Amino acid sequence: MKLLSVIVPCYNEEENIRDFYDELLKNSSFFTEKEIEIEMIYIDDGSKDRTVEEIRKLRAQDERVHMLSFSRNFGKEAAIYAGLQKAKGDMAVLMDADLQDPPSLLPEMYGYIEQGYDSVATRRVTRKGEPPIRSFFARMFYRIMNRISKTEVVDGARDYRLMTRQVVDAILAMTEYNRFTKGIFGWVGFETKWLEYENIERKKGETKWSFWKLFAYSLEGITAFSTVPLTVAALVGALFCILAFILIIVIIVKTLIFGDPTSGWPSLVCIIMLVSGVQLFCLGIVGQYLSKTYMEVKKRPIYLVKEDF
Repeated sequence: MKLLSVIVPCYNEEENIRDFYDELLKNSSFFTEKEIEIEMIYIDDGSKDRTVEEIRKLRAQDERVHMLSFSRNFGKEAAIYAGLQKAKGDMAVLMDADLQDPPSLLPEMYGYIEQGYDSVATRRVTRKGEPPIRSFFARMFYRIMNRISKTEVVDGARDYRLMTRQVVDAILAMTEYNRFTKGIFGWVGFETKWLEYENIERKKGETKWSFWKLFAYSLEGITAFSTVPLTVAALVGALFCILAFILIIVIIVKTLIFGDPTSGWPSLVCIIMLVSGVQLFCLGIVGQYLSKTYMEVKKRPIYLVKEDF
């Protein structure tokens, strides 16, 4: 019998815990037919509601249900890493508890694993239900990311992914503190089959990802898998040095030929403000990379466990 580890990160998902469990077990005939045992690993990311109590209820009736509960909210990236660490299966699949990742796709995904693929990933072909401004910035992020990084990040990619043990072990070998899983998937490589499906809205509850959280997450991805912003900052600095040198020569020549009339102080103030803004912008870029380095060298644990069963 093969073992499939179903990893489900949860944060304030009390309304969806039971529904996800029931939906997953609708495919129980498929698991039986393929001689696959399953273990369900719920990762509670410091929920403030009754998520933990709902998982305990499931555990009382089904020993295949396991839980790892964090001491506080460490974020979805930490929850994914913890779930992969706890998984014992020959295969592992990452799924959201809100049922935006349809369990009905699992038979098809497993079929591709049987064909020899190392992982089967999913991507949304539509963003139905999302605010237009959020969809626009999401597409821009993927476009920019793929231009400045050697690691491919597929537009619309979900965390919903079925992986062999070899892929799971490769991801676990990347122990960095600042994690961007979509980039890590691309970096480790392996032969991946992509499945496309239309976006499915949450069954219950509201998304925990605000616009600013997604923006911060995108910065995490850029700084984790690209050093191009540092190069841009250096080039902008070099460009302004060249412009300053040219302007110095122009001013000297102009003064020698036409004298030195005292005028133009508003434009001078504007130039100073512009250059100062560029300097602060470049310092901000450097600061982002420095802060990531600072967090890495601290060697803090990615997460802390409060309860484990």
